[in-house]
Amino acid sequence: MEFFLDAENVRFSYVNEAEEPPVRTEVLKDVTLRVKKGEFTAVLGHNGSGKSTLAKCFNAINLPDSGTVTVAGLRTDDENNLLPIRKSAGMVFQNPDNQIVATIVEEDVAFALENLGVEPSEIRRRVDEALKTVGMYKYRMHAPHKLSGGQKQRVAIAGILAMNPDCILLDEPTAMLDPRGRKEVMDTIKRLNREQGVTIVLITHYMEEAAQADRIVVIDGGELLLDGTPRKIFSQVETMKNLGLDVPQVTELAWRLRKAGYDIPEDIITEEECAEAIAALLKKGG
Repeated sequence: MEFFLDAENVRFSYVNEAEEPPVRTEVLKDVTLRVKKGEFTAVLGHNGSGKSTLAKCFNAINLPDSGTVTVAGLRTDDENNLLPIRKSAGMVFQNPDNQIVATIVEEDVAFALENLGVEPSEIRRRVDEALKTVGMYKYRMHAPHKLSGGQKQRVAIAGILAMNPDCILLDEPTAMLDPRGRKEVMDTIKRLNREQGVTIVLITHYMEEAAQADRIVVIDGGELLLDGTPRKIFSQVETMKNLGLDVPQVTELAWRLRKAGYDIPEDIITEEECAEAIAALLKKGG
């Protein structure tokens, strides 16, 4: 099977040149991760675990010290592939203010296209389509600084969408947002994946967000430790806790009920499933 994103035996280190002699810190340690086209993959791990570094490898921001990374069959270590890779796999960062460069929403979405010399009529079409897709078309003439955090992040996503990417890499895009903003962004991400087939790699600290993915990978200390469906990963509550990671609240509730001796499924990941399981318990009299 051909994978859209393919990292094989990747090692990567950051070098602190301020030290004498320079200090090298290995962040990725022989990581292999393959993502199929159209897949929605969530990446979990502590700060400093290497997950953001890996995402930047897929966008060719980072080049591995050893191992190979390919995006849509293109190797990231070939300079000739840099532009097509970044067109194909766009990246959205944690703080949208660091990604928005224009004073008007539609001008910001058009920025990269103008730099690439795309025809004005095509820019107009793509900008309108991208803003409509993320639900921000009516704000196209607004100043970005007047928007909410969730709206800004959707504008940042629109800027990537205008490039017609096959994949979007999102590095904690909801970390700075309130619950409403997080829902706006997650609804947009899921719609892009399910309706347009965009490959999604979502780095997040929110377990309820990860539970909505097709697949979860857990990185710890620069190594890929767990890989599976949300049900498979979150049913390993003890393992996750030993790694210092949470599980969705409903999963933890079900886990505690099982520990207390109640007959309840171990792979609950949604509120609806939890409510149904508890209702069934009550119906049986516990």
